[in-house]
Amino acid sequence: MALVGVRVIELAGLAPAPFCGMILADFGAKVVRVDRTKTSTSLDTQARGKRSVAINLKSAEGVALLRKLCVQSDVVLEPYRKASLMVGSCWFRLFVQHTNF
Repeated sequence: MALVGVRVIELAGLAPAPFCGMILADFGAKVVRVDRTKTSTSLDTQARGKRSVAINLKSAEGVALLRKLCVQSDVVLEPYRKASLMVGSCWFRLFVQHTNF
């Protein structure tokens, strides 16, 4: 497996990110999908090879947990529109914390 040891955080959303996460998992990456809390569960065909965790990203504890997961990962897949998470979770601070920039 080409990607054994690569850690990926995927924020659940529409097709491109889940599909990318599925392909990365097929090649051996450890993919953790972050789902929203209080959503209906359905059979997700693109969840193959992934672990899943539900986090409330509207709470301070949820944002702190997401930051911790992202710092420990090599790749973050976020499927939302441009800059939608930039305000709430401050991706620049996360980047600085992860890279010791």
